[in-house]
Amino acid sequence: MLDKIMVDTHTHTVLSGHAWSTLRENAVAAAKKGLYGFCLTDHAHALPGSGPFFRTAAQRMLPVIMEGVRIYSGVEANIVNLDGGLDVDDKQLFATEFCIGSLHDLCTKPGTSSENTNAFIGALRHPCVDILGHIDDYRTPNEFSVVVSEAGRLGKLVEINNNSILIRRGGRERVEELARLCAVLGTRVAVASDAHLDDMVGSVTPALELLERIGFPEELIVNRSADAFKEYLNERNARMDSVREHYAAAGVPAKRIPRR
Repeated sequence: MLDKIMVDTHTHTVLSGHAWSTLRENAVAAAKKGLYGFCLTDHAHALPGSGPFFRTAAQRMLPVIMEGVRIYSGVEANIVNLDGGLDVDDKQLFATEFCIGSLHDLCTKPGTSSENTNAFIGALRHPCVDILGHIDDYRTPNEFSVVVSEAGRLGKLVEINNNSILIRRGGRERVEELARLCAVLGTRVAVASDAHLDDMVGSVTPALELLERIGFPEELIVNRSADAFKEYLNERNARMDSVREHYAAAGVPAKRIPRR
């Protein structure tokens, strides 16, 4: 089984308001661990203490490579209603290279399992959303089988969140349940640190050990290698291209924003 991931798809900086390290500190840590890259997915503005709404598109000012590590522009958008609405507008979302949709009880009061499932499905169906964050959280109960099945149908991903194993109540058991279901249904996953400190970037050993123990198929892990992650991003770009004309006709400047 894998001994590490090559791209960490869920990381935070001080711009999230409750994380502790800068982007450069995260990049230095990633370089030391031999990562190819990581996704910059600071919390969007509805979460208390987070940065301004325009921060996502402002990532165009960042270099593509920092400390020898590829930085993927992104965001952890908050699901702000039980229909799956997000707190990031489409112009900002189309500027990302990777987008997480998450339900946080500090932003939206979770509903019943059925209502939360509907919220997750609604968010997944936005073309820019690649993955749902920590759906294993006990505070946002949902129907795993429905969400995992829909993620697979849409060509989207399910997150195996290392932080859930470490700090969330019942997290290890729920992550295992989620991973087993993904294996059965053939739904792809990204193994992520959910780092809020530079030392955490790329540190997902408990999650990888769990996947090895249950015999999880390595080919379903999209961030197992740089090439595998690039293949997923190629799919993403094709998906985005297929809807750009529709969004442009509606007055949304749905185009990629080049970075230096």
